[in-house]
Amino acid sequence: MTLSVIDWIIVSAYFAISLAVGIWASKQAGEDTKSFFLAGRNMPWWLLGVSMVATTFSTDTPNLVTDLVRQNGVSGNWAWWAFLLTGMLTVFVYANLWHRSGVLTDIEFYELRYSGKAAAFLRGFRALYLGLVFNVLVMGAVSLAAVKFGEIVLGLPGWVTLVIACSITLAYSALGGLKAVIITDFVQFTLAMIGSMWGMFYILGLPEIGGLSSLITHENVADKLALIPDLSDPNVWVPVLLVPLSVQWWASYYPGAEPGGGGYIAQRMFSAKDESNAVGATFLFNVAHYALRPWPWILIALASLIVFPELSDIQKAFPNLPADKLGHDVAYPAMLTLLPSGLLGLVAASLIAAFMSTMSTQLNLGASYLVNDFYHRFIRPDASEKQLVTAGRLFTVVSIILGGGLGLLLTSAGQAFTLLLMIGAGTGMIYILRWFWWRINAYTEIVAMVSSIIIAGYFNFGESTLEGWQKIVIGAVLTTIVWIVATYFTTPDDDETLRNFVKKVNPGGPGWTKYSDDVSAEPWPVPKGILSMVLGCVAVYGFLLGTGQLIYSQNFSGLLLCGVGVAASIGLFKTWK
Repeated sequence: MTLSVIDWIIVSAYFAISLAVGIWASKQAGEDTKSFFLAGRNMPWWLLGVSMVATTFSTDTPNLVTDLVRQNGVSGNWAWWAFLLTGMLTVFVYANLWHRSGVLTDIEFYELRYSGKAAAFLRGFRALYLGLVFNVLVMGAVSLAAVKFGEIVLGLPGWVTLVIACSITLAYSALGGLKAVIITDFVQFTLAMIGSMWGMFYILGLPEIGGLSSLITHENVADKLALIPDLSDPNVWVPVLLVPLSVQWWASYYPGAEPGGGGYIAQRMFSAKDESNAVGATFLFNVAHYALRPWPWILIALASLIVFPELSDIQKAFPNLPADKLGHDVAYPAMLTLLPSGLLGLVAASLIAAFMSTMSTQLNLGASYLVNDFYHRFIRPDASEKQLVTAGRLFTVVSIILGGGLGLLLTSAGQAFTLLLMIGAGTGMIYILRWFWWRINAYTEIVAMVSSIIIAGYFNFGESTLEGWQKIVIGAVLTTIVWIVATYFTTPDDDETLRNFVKKVNPGGPGWTKYSDDVSAEPWPVPKGILSMVLGCVAVYGFLLGTGQLIYSQNFSGLLLCGVGVAASIGLFKTWK
């Protein structure tokens, strides 16, 4: 089914709203870099939290979930559910520290925490690496999903879909800066939730599916329902459950789930009115991202196993889909073509909105790195605020061209997900410990970054026969060993830099004892923060898994798990208040 006139009207209306927001926010955004990149540091927690959630929901997200469910069952989602651990750690340990640092970007942090030419080099290199290479890779993965969505749902060539959506995204991002991005994120999240829920209910009611009870008892679906992988088979539970929960969450640097916070999550925390709003925003994000949003996608993915049980069935239904774009991830947009006129337009608009949300965030974040941490720091230190905003807009244009172009070259959402995990494997523990251990220095991060890239390159482009999870674990172990050795064989940062860092951020703990003379001796909040992290994870996992059991009509275990979630929530409230 192709979009009708009413569907296109709905999609066009969303485009118009996005442009209007960009134009409205453009005057304030053009004043200075704080306005353009941090929305004036005056955003409330609820708006920032929703913005974080909207950014992590791109067109590729339901595609990735569908890929995981079709190949590994529902339990395959532990590949990303495990990132809740680092998310809650950021909420209760790092959100206050990030906001207290007062930096414009998380890369500016390097010259606050480290000293000398190595710190300057690290800041400049990371600005180029994250602002261009890594950022473009993320946008490429997002653009790939938009290409597949356009070819299947919109009936347009992939490049046409990208040109239209990227042009609108570029316009409001370049005009309105982060404030426009955050406000449109709110609209996008609302639209996305309505679209995914409504679409799910309609698809479950199709004659081919026969309702929820028929879905979960269908022979194509029954062996895909387990929330926990088969613990009797190490070949299943080790890569699906053990590795994500024991290694992946702390070892890998992944967008939206950076150990210790970073990227657009940190950018939103910097934009908050105060520390409490920064913490509240990050907590709301983790609850909504993991407990509220996944089940509509999962149920549609399960339904796709009935309508399109094999890839050949998708190929028959969409003969014009290029062979290199055919994969289990396209089953999600394929299912959306079953929606009626009007609802199809709403869901199409919601997925286009999801694409634009992630792209606009990556554009603004990447431009902030390139302007604040490279151009202003090393090329034009005397540039005026107006000139810096103009540079940010130019970098935005370059980034979207590169990211969209890469999307035409990639073939699979899972391919991009694995590559992103591999590139950051082993570096995550540095981002966790650098706040609390004075001995970590700029050389530590440089060595870790270079070694992780080399190892990822070898595993991905060499003749390795290892499984993906084995590559991540080995890469994490090797990189960690290398950076620990490098830390002890390099010179520590100078005392003045370390004392200034402690005085400004006051991280506390035994790792800063020798530099804490002039800082008020407050109780170290980290133990309470870790307890809160554990309670927060138990609460969210309880609601997530409990909802699943209730959907499966396992009422006793479902209510029991939800009860655990409620109890953990009460404990969290009493612990953190």
